[in-house]
Amino acid sequence: MSYTSLTTALTLYYGGTLGLEQAAAYGGVGTGKLASELRSRGFEVREEDGDVLVEAAN
Repeated sequence: MSYTSLTTALTLYYGGTLGLEQAAAYGGVGTGKLASELRSRGFEVREEDGDVLVEAAN
């Protein structure tokens, strides 16, 4: 994971271009880490991606 790829992944997710799993893969991190990074920047995980986080936690 590089800072640039993570930042790009966050931007693509926030803009609606990628879903949570796609953006996490692009950024080289897990879905939980991407969600944490989004929240730390003041962004919420989209409602439709809530199931992805539940599955990742189990």
